[in-house]
Amino acid sequence: MRLQDLLQWIQEFAPAQYSEEYDNVGLLVKGDENLTGVLVSLDCTEEVIEEAIQRKCNVIVAHHPILFKGIKRIIGASYVDRTLIKAIRNNISIIAIHTNLDNVHHGVNAELCKRLNIQNPQILQPKSKLLCKLYTYVPASHHEEVSAALFAAGAGNIGNYSECSFSTDGQGTFKANDQANPFIGQIGQRHTEPEKKLEVIFPAYLQTEILKALRESHPYEEVAYEVIALQNSYQLVGSGMVGNLTEPMEVIEFLKEVKNVLGTPVLRYTAPIKQKIKRVAVCGGAGFFLLKDAVKAGADVFITADIKYHDFFDADGKILLVDAGHFETEQFTKHLLAHEIQKNFPKFAVLISNTNTNPVNYL
Repeated sequence: MRLQDLLQWIQEFAPAQYSEEYDNVGLLVKGDENLTGVLVSLDCTEEVIEEAIQRKCNVIVAHHPILFKGIKRIIGASYVDRTLIKAIRNNISIIAIHTNLDNVHHGVNAELCKRLNIQNPQILQPKSKLLCKLYTYVPASHHEEVSAALFAAGAGNIGNYSECSFSTDGQGTFKANDQANPFIGQIGQRHTEPEKKLEVIFPAYLQTEILKALRESHPYEEVAYEVIALQNSYQLVGSGMVGNLTEPMEVIEFLKEVKNVLGTPVLRYTAPIKQKIKRVAVCGGAGFFLLKDAVKAGADVFITADIKYHDFFDADGKILLVDAGHFETEQFTKHLLAHEIQKNFPKFAVLISNTNTNPVNYL
């Protein structure tokens, strides 16, 4: 297995283009191209590097990036420096898959929902301006061939549906000059051809691949098309998730279940406003910015982390607000990643880190 194979899979699973602007995802340290094993961890620390060495893994896939900001010197003065030095000296690659994994429908929050038995979760705050629409004009005889090529390249996915498109019948005209090599028609004569106008949407980051597929499958020498950016929300990409419990639960019983599933000794929460919990919103890590979205979505409770004292007041009797801990709400991420990597590379060693990287202790 090559490093590039793993990077390509990660890009397909959680595209880097879906990460937040402040984030730093992807390959952070490059070691050998040929991989001996993958170690998956929530964080990348000196202890995790040492574990990778002992377990003969030369690439670490971590949720949190060890490098967030630019650094001017690496002299071992901080844990970041020491981690990087240890990785480089031992030829170990470090890959971060952070907010891009937070923001995809099958990522961090989906795993948290699964653990808490939240059914049919949907993105709480979908992102917009991530989609484009392609209009192109295809001879009727090649409509199916071009459509299939575009679908294979990633176009036409809407929610739970794939191969979505819209076509209208029309007539195209063209006249080839002496330099042309027309697929149909005669040079110097205007030709009229039954055509279909084909419309498909696609994620903006796939535009190069989509246009390549169009040109390679289209029979015309000159392909007529236009691409426009859409303002639509993309329901499969965004922050947080919301869904329903199978059956309503008493508030205290629900909180005990959350505490047990997450294995946290402490939950911080506001005063209950209902006797039972049915609809639950979550955001692994620091997700207080989604409070209004959780209220708008009709959630009875919003579970996240890193909530400040004064922010608890903003629940304002509208929702039960729970701080379950940053590490605790993201701890299952490494299990999700290990499972998915192993599923796609079944003959390769994918190990889950045993190192506890939680910097917070409880008494």
